[in-house]
Amino acid sequence: MAAKQRLVVIGNGMAGARFVEDLLARGGGNQFEIVMFGDEPYGNYNRILLSGVLSGTRQAQDIFINPLAWYRENNIKLHAGARVERIDRAAKQVIGAGIVERYDKLVIATGSSPYVPPIEGLYRSFDDDGAEGCGDAFDTAADAPTETSYVGTSERPTSATSDVGRKTYRHRTFKDGVFVFRTLDDCAGIASYAERGGRAAVIGGGLLGLEAARGLLNRGLETHVVHLMSYLMEVQLDEQAGRMLKRSIERMGITVHLGKATTAILGHRRVTGLQFKDGSRLDCEMVVISAGVRPNTQLAKEAALKVERGIVVDDTMTTSDADIFAVGECAQHRGMTYGLVAPLWEQTAVLANRLTGHHADAVYTGSKLSTRLKVMGIELAVMGAKEAEREDTEVVLYSEPSRGIYKKLIVREGRLLGAILLGDTSTAARLLQAFDRAALLPDNRAELLFPLADETGSQSVIDLPHEAQVCNCNGVSKGAIINAVKGGCTSLKKLCDSTRAGTGCGACKPLVEELLQLAAGERRAEEPSAHYYVPGVPLAKPDLIAAIKARGLKSVSAVFAELAGGHEDPDSKAGLASLLKTIWGAEYVDERDARFINDRVHANIQKDRTFSVVPRIYGGVTSPAQLRRIADVAEKYNVPMVKITGGQRIDLLGIKKEDLPGVWRDLGMPSGHAYTKAFRTCKTCVGTDFCRFGVGDSIALGIKIEKRFQGIEFPHKLKMAVAGCPRNCSEATTKDIGAVAIEGGRWEIVVGGAAGSKVRKADLLLTVETHEEALKYIGRFMQYYREQAKYMERTYDTVERLGIEKIRRVIVDDSEGIAARLDADIQAAVDAYVDPWQEAVQPKHQSQFINVISSLSRVEMK
Repeated sequence: MAAKQRLVVIGNGMAGARFVEDLLARGGGNQFEIVMFGDEPYGNYNRILLSGVLSGTRQAQDIFINPLAWYRENNIKLHAGARVERIDRAAKQVIGAGIVERYDKLVIATGSSPYVPPIEGLYRSFDDDGAEGCGDAFDTAADAPTETSYVGTSERPTSATSDVGRKTYRHRTFKDGVFVFRTLDDCAGIASYAERGGRAAVIGGGLLGLEAARGLLNRGLETHVVHLMSYLMEVQLDEQAGRMLKRSIERMGITVHLGKATTAILGHRRVTGLQFKDGSRLDCEMVVISAGVRPNTQLAKEAALKVERGIVVDDTMTTSDADIFAVGECAQHRGMTYGLVAPLWEQTAVLANRLTGHHADAVYTGSKLSTRLKVMGIELAVMGAKEAEREDTEVVLYSEPSRGIYKKLIVREGRLLGAILLGDTSTAARLLQAFDRAALLPDNRAELLFPLADETGSQSVIDLPHEAQVCNCNGVSKGAIINAVKGGCTSLKKLCDSTRAGTGCGACKPLVEELLQLAAGERRAEEPSAHYYVPGVPLAKPDLIAAIKARGLKSVSAVFAELAGGHEDPDSKAGLASLLKTIWGAEYVDERDARFINDRVHANIQKDRTFSVVPRIYGGVTSPAQLRRIADVAEKYNVPMVKITGGQRIDLLGIKKEDLPGVWRDLGMPSGHAYTKAFRTCKTCVGTDFCRFGVGDSIALGIKIEKRFQGIEFPHKLKMAVAGCPRNCSEATTKDIGAVAIEGGRWEIVVGGAAGSKVRKADLLLTVETHEEALKYIGRFMQYYREQAKYMERTYDTVERLGIEKIRRVIVDDSEGIAARLDADIQAAVDAYVDPWQEAVQPKHQSQFINVISSLSRVEMK
């Protein structure tokens, strides 16, 4: 048996690790002794998902493709966290971090690094010994790092101190609050610093910059995007699409500044703002730089390999040295460097084929650029040219600004040269097929912009060739998905876990599901997770409640530790928090990061990042003194809008986060809970006091209901109403719970009504004689709903799912013998109620209303 050759790979990123995977898949483990150098102390992870880690919707461990154990299992020697310092071509050695590795074949996959523009004031001052000097407020632009001034050879910023917010270059350290966005460490630093709150600015309006902005927005910061160009994502989009994207993301609450050249970062040791070339400035406490990337070529330059923009390679991915190859973002092929992952997968496959002899004559001839992704949750597909460059080119346009939809085709000689689909990518698969095959297009171009009237999803995927790439993020073809289904992956989760399709940005997941249905048919397996109460804990609600009670788990983190193997799922936290509060009441251990921003600050966030405050007005009955207080607060805090709500309350809209404690203090009224999954309001009609038709005192009963059940949490929000007669002016029969007065002084208690996107008349639960009976059965139904409903399931769905007959047997007839316990449990919830606006006097968390601290700090630092 021939001795194995030594193959050294510099770079453990998406290209380097994918190349090794491709090599192993072709039997390369029997031909090569594989050694890898990775700049970070981790296994390989999916950089496309870093925005999810930053926003808190994913955990870091969720994005790993190959954990460290994978390298051991495949007999790969990985130097994790070891920086290569140089390549000795004469001795055929790679040297770095005190390590010397000999090679027969060498693959360079060093990727790219964030480009840091020459902006004054980026860094704190250090003397030659590394000691911190006092320095000036601004460093000179001439001192800003070039590509060659990065520490080490990966040419990216690296952590060199434990202080949050600092990244070190050669004798230079970013000011506190300045970050780049490229690695897991960057995410951790940004997320930690973001806990201080305040205002954040992202320099750069490309894809990564917008994803960074989304992450900061999700963490509760006032977020601004500063972009040098006249429209966003100019590399992928044309001007009209870029401006439409701006409107869409501004509706989410992000402020966009276009045509702004940042000249300086203000502040001495900590960021206080940005200075622009036009003389204007933006106050902020945090800056994330996402101004593009540059290929990491320094190692190749110092090894005297041919380097232009990237490391020059031929069609076999070979550099100017026959035993050295380059793949990924650092490689330049036929004058092109690529930043999308699909070309990287094509390159690694070609190189793996050649080195293993699996397809020894494989060549890479370049890639037709196309991608399908989500930008801040907005669907986007782009391919080929974005502008018509010749007069004989046809441009087909469809624009619907109110919905954020933009579609553009570039056609020449009946073939598709390029396309942009923003906001609606339903025909992306058909367009991509036409683009890849250079197929003749139908004369009716509308067929390419809109789904055909008789077209189903399966018909569109049937037409795709087996080699068509379905998942751009992970390079998964239609054929690979079909083969995985045939091999037994008949549930969506199993299919995605096996092939990695749909585990990137998620844009391709509907297509993956269509392929699953097409290939599996009746063999398609039900997802076990469909029965889980929350996705991160593999238990149905009754089993989850039983386990929580048996183990005495009173915090979200305790549930994850005991019932989810220590894996914390961000999407499950809010549901668990609500359930735990339902189970334990006053004993529940509140953890700040387990709640949505609304629940953390007890107000409803608006699209401009201000908040609305709805004080509780019992039964909708107010007084002149109460109205004066509300008016005084609105004037004192410059409230932009005061509105009467549909639930007979007064809503104060546009309040700044830092003003919330003062607003509550001055109002002196309890919270109306308009921001959380809880009992909101009980709408009432005039009742018997003034109405000539009234047969029941609806106001008195409504006030009793509100005072008893205020603030109690549920799987979803809960709205109520009391009507003083069957005319139903307060719309009680379309509420979650309603009480309707009828002749004889009796009350009909109805449940499961709806009047939103779904309209449903409530079902009659029972008829009672007194207010006390009404309160008893309403409370009993509430507790049963709390225990039986799925998270985010409204009462009307629960009632339909369980059936009103069963609910009536349990609540009224006590068929299961639990009525007394239900009564006791709802009473415990009532007894545990504390008005959350009392935190205006003593906040539970120091950073809860951090903008107050942040604004003070800004003054102190100037």
